[in-house]
Amino acid sequence: MTSINNIYLYGTCTIDLFFPEAGIDAITLFEAHRIQVHFPSEQTCCGQPAYTSGYPEQARQVALSQLAAFPENWPIVVLSGSCAGMMKHHYQHLFPEDHPQHIQARQFSQRIIEFSEFLHHHLKITLTDYGQPVQVALHTACSARREMATLQSSQQLLSQLNNVSVVSPPYEEECCGFGGTFSVKFSNISGAMVNDKCSALEAVNIQHLISADCACLLNINGCLAKRQKTSLQGEHIASFLRHRCLPNKPYP
Repeated sequence: MTSINNIYLYGTCTIDLFFPEAGIDAITLFEAHRIQVHFPSEQTCCGQPAYTSGYPEQARQVALSQLAAFPENWPIVVLSGSCAGMMKHHYQHLFPEDHPQHIQARQFSQRIIEFSEFLHHHLKITLTDYGQPVQVALHTACSARREMATLQSSQQLLSQLNNVSVVSPPYEEECCGFGGTFSVKFSNISGAMVNDKCSALEAVNIQHLISADCACLLNINGCLAKRQKTSLQGEHIASFLRHRCLPNKPYP
């Protein structure tokens, strides 16, 4: 892998459409550490919805677009564990050894790094906390926790913040119920799961809900707002870190 003076940022569909501030905050954090961020406008979905729904050919066509959009040999930092997991682990199934793009896909996958993992393990970032004392809960998506194994990265980043106490709600490891197209195909089951997740969050005294996965936050935030039992709304860890560690840094 080449120098981390330059990186690609893969924004994900949910950040593009629902959490654009998380993408801006991630770029601000990187640029504060003298990293030049490249955001190819050609990037689209990673192909996971089609792949997990049983449409490999359609997923392959989407994946081919991503292979072409990130041509330089720079790390591709992904703001979602599930999208990172798709590109890092499942592109090899879309492009087996007999496929013309097999080598390109393998090299592409080797450059994929989830956001919190990049900050902690590759950039080895040192954080200074300028915020007030708060209690927070950390939600880690199933793919990030189990497939990408990045739970510890997020925990280590938060542990650097002197005024942040991380609270573990009940059933912390359980899925929020989103699961991509699962929430559409099995809406009743998904709704019950996210209600359980929100009940667990409401049972603890926290001021912030943090996650490195905005798809989960989209589901959880919607349920929290509907229940109207708390004003709590989750935010991407990039936004949380940017606001506490770079409080005087203006938006670009």
